[in-house]
Amino acid sequence: MLLLTPASTSLLLSHPPNTSNATHGTTRSHTPIKVLSMAKQTSEDSSSTTTQKIAIAGGLVSNPVIGWSLYTLKTTGCGLPPGPGGSIGALEGVSYLAVLGIVGWSLYTKTKTGSGLPNGPFGLLGAVEGLSYLSLLAILVVFGIQFVQQGSIPGPLPSDQCFG
Repeated sequence: MLLLTPASTSLLLSHPPNTSNATHGTTRSHTPIKVLSMAKQTSEDSSSTTTQKIAIAGGLVSNPVIGWSLYTLKTTGCGLPPGPGGSIGALEGVSYLAVLGIVGWSLYTKTKTGSGLPNGPFGLLGAVEGLSYLSLLAILVVFGIQFVQQGSIPGPLPSDQCFG
């Protein structure tokens, strides 16, 4: 990032010379600028962008998995099947934890800074944050409906009634 300010005594970057617009009789002039500083990326910045990228990747995978899980729960009364070696069930559980982690990080940041997470690269972290809040709302609604209809919500382990 390059920080610039108008300067009357120093011309560090070149500008086109003053030009006249013969048609309108006006003169354009440029104000000389002076370079104040060059921003450097610190290790703190790079670790924060790494964390942001991990959160983006996790959120982009976790939110659709939760949507699939909630749809399956609503239509069948059971969560996702365990899958080969329990991989789908594990992905489902980790997805719930990832979304809760993103929402927790967002709430923590909100209390410390007064605003949520930064937008991140291409605005993806902000999008993941919003999707995570929507997923949390969907979790509360679907789990609430499941509890009212069935009297309980499925536990974290596969049950015999669902996959027996």
